[in-house]
Amino acid sequence: MGAVVAVRRPAALVAAVVLILEAAGILLLNWILSIVVARQQMSLAGLHPGTMSAGAWTGGALFALFLLFCAAVLLYGAVRDRAPALLPRIALICCAVVHGVLGALAVGMVGWPAFAAAMVVLALLVATLVGYGEPGPAPA
Repeated sequence: MGAVVAVRRPAALVAAVVLILEAAGILLLNWILSIVVARQQMSLAGLHPGTMSAGAWTGGALFALFLLFCAAVLLYGAVRDRAPALLPRIALICCAVVHGVLGALAVGMVGWPAFAAAMVVLALLVATLVGYGEPGPAPA
């Protein structure tokens, strides 16, 4: 159990930094995608290109906010050396599941390096969740 305790803080800190960088990358990617859609006048099933552009930007911004929230939960847990509460823990589990699914999709569309990157983030999230275990009562 001592090895798990020694790894949980650095894993949470590294995972938080990686999620912050990933949020910036997702935001940048969706911003570029929205510009391309707007300039190319692309539409899908009759949707207006402005709507598609705003949708790409909004979707990327919401996903980036989710990743930043998960990073904040990890930073808070690492600084306090405590397990996250129930709802933030569920958010971290959802983030881990999303990275697992994205990794499975990335291997076919982008290649093995993208799969490896997604699996590293997944491993960091799982290591943090397992390292902190179940949230318990606060010590007296």
